[in-house]
Amino acid sequence: MNSVHDVENIIKSDIQINKIKDILEKYNCFLVGGCIRDYFLSKTTPDRDIVTLGSSCDLALDIAQKTGGTFIELDSENQIYRVVLQDKIAYFDISHALEDDILKDAKRRDFTLNSIFYDFKEQKIFDPCDGVDSLLKNVLKTHSLKNFDDDPLRMLRVFRFIAQYNFNLDDEILNYIEQEKKNIEKCAKERVNQELVKLFGGKYAPEALLLADDCKFLSEIFPFVDEIKKIPPNTHHHLDLFHHCIETMRTVHTNNPMLKLAAFCHDIGKPKTHTIEPSGRHRFIGHDKVGAELIKPILANLKFSKKQIEYISLMVANHIYPSALMSGEDVQEKAMIRFIRKLNPYIEDIIELARADRLCARGPLVSDEMVENNLNNLDKLYNFYLKIKPRLEALPKLLDGREIMENLNIKPSPVLGKIINALEEEQIEGRIKTKEEAEKFVNEWFAQNCKDM
Repeated sequence: MNSVHDVENIIKSDIQINKIKDILEKYNCFLVGGCIRDYFLSKTTPDRDIVTLGSSCDLALDIAQKTGGTFIELDSENQIYRVVLQDKIAYFDISHALEDDILKDAKRRDFTLNSIFYDFKEQKIFDPCDGVDSLLKNVLKTHSLKNFDDDPLRMLRVFRFIAQYNFNLDDEILNYIEQEKKNIEKCAKERVNQELVKLFGGKYAPEALLLADDCKFLSEIFPFVDEIKKIPPNTHHHLDLFHHCIETMRTVHTNNPMLKLAAFCHDIGKPKTHTIEPSGRHRFIGHDKVGAELIKPILANLKFSKKQIEYISLMVANHIYPSALMSGEDVQEKAMIRFIRKLNPYIEDIIELARADRLCARGPLVSDEMVENNLNNLDKLYNFYLKIKPRLEALPKLLDGREIMENLNIKPSPVLGKIINALEEEQIEGRIKTKEEAEKFVNEWFAQNCKDM
């Protein structure tokens, strides 16, 4: 961790800050928040938060004019503005100090490690809440629990920060969250969504979720948690379902928060499909498709986008598909092509999810040989995808749906979709390369498969 002296020198040599040094010296203002925290942790950040005792609007306008940046009004009522610099990456967020008092502003912030200020006039660190000490001890603390009453979203921010930085949590905050967890319902779902995306993008997301569950907070965000906990370990799973989902998320090798979220949710259909055979075997027939439907309203309620919901639902619906496809002794290329066509461009993601799921299911009836064979088969599928990927990327549209209907004199119907799919398979396999070959194939396919139409 950098020292106070180191951080002061980093700020003094900051290129973006030096561009507006004369403006900052003219105003009574301070650098604060995440950028200073990250400087102590030897991390970089594109945003710099500035708090001023003067007019935050005037300061933001002056910075925009000086840098050629874009002035954005974020919250005029609370005097919060943003200036996006010309590179469209770096930006300044400028706000007015609470009650025109920098000490009050520091004490009302979520965590002490976010209450470290740099005074531009004095050119030194101002740390009224012992935030540096919190960083040294790697612990999340707050100056006052009232700050959580003022904004209950800060309860979720606790776990987002743990996911990103692996901080320890002060017992006072942990106990508070357990008592006041239902207050998260008061927060706008859009704000909750932003925190969740950052949480699942964090390296330590599994640890964060486990801690959130310890204080009964996780089920306030994801109601299905209480249900999946009811599914015990069985002959194919050494963990109960909740911990299996956590470990699957941990085992997924990705920086994609949506795939991590899909891994956490991949088995939520199991409670509704759970049966136990006379032999004692636990079965979950159709849980993949059931789970894909269950997750949609949950994610919609949390304000995930339509595209994000479709992606996660697709992952849940197909997480068994790669392993099931490759379980046969002699898998035909045609079957692998159908898989790739159905799930492209998410082939790597779905294979990675299947791999993680396999590694995290090691019940007493699952031998090392079974796991090794499953993983080898997934590798074969992945390598096959890499082999034909250039063909997929360069696949021309030889005939569109309108042309096929005109050539065959048919109307829109499921048959049209089947013809288009069959034509794509032939193209991927390299047997059809011209429009003439495509027309011939379509006519022959239709004659063989649709005689009664």
